[in-house]
Amino acid sequence: MKSARSRLGVAVLALVISACQQPAMAEQVYRAPEAAVRANETPGRHTAIFAGGCFWGMEAVFSHLKGVSSVVSGYTGGNRVQADYETVSSGTTGHAESVRVTYDSSVIRYDQLLQVFFGVASDPTQLNRQEPDVGTQYRNALFPANKEQARVAAGYIAQLRRLDPWKRPIVTRIEAFKGFYPAEDYHQDFAHKNPDHGYIRRWDAPKVAALQRTFPQFWKSTFTPR
Repeated sequence: MKSARSRLGVAVLALVISACQQPAMAEQVYRAPEAAVRANETPGRHTAIFAGGCFWGMEAVFSHLKGVSSVVSGYTGGNRVQADYETVSSGTTGHAESVRVTYDSSVIRYDQLLQVFFGVASDPTQLNRQEPDVGTQYRNALFPANKEQARVAAGYIAQLRRLDPWKRPIVTRIEAFKGFYPAEDYHQDFAHKNPDHGYIRRWDAPKVAALQRTFPQFWKSTFTPR
């Protein structure tokens, strides 16, 4: 029994290490502006889906926002049968590594989540990749849960394109929501559980620091677990 558990631990560790490659540097931070098109949401809890590279970093950022009560890493864009890490990593499933964010609209609105997404969570100018993580599973995409989110997302992308802060085209896609499938347990709360992991220190910790520095009005010091 002990040897079987040891083999399982080695297998899981190998998957975790290979989940996201070691990057050279984080994306450029941008103090994204307030949205010209503000979300008109009913009071209470809502969910939003964001895809912007390895879900470890996305989760790490959104978990430090006021008004956010849950962030789950998972897969969006494909079907349930293929929603596992090994299959999604092939880049042939239509899935993107993503996060499902549950938030209180009386504290933080969807358009404000977009500010964070475009400002520090991802680089919207990289097509089907985020730095060395390459493939359609790392694409930059939004999956609106309703017409209001779709309206706000389209308006914000148009606003950023007019401003052209990156001096490169924005490739963020707005895609139809087909379902969200939580990732394996070892991916959940990964940055919080593994702060000394090489990838987290070199890639995701700078994003969290940039969030605190760039959007102090949204920042909270505690990490929101899954």
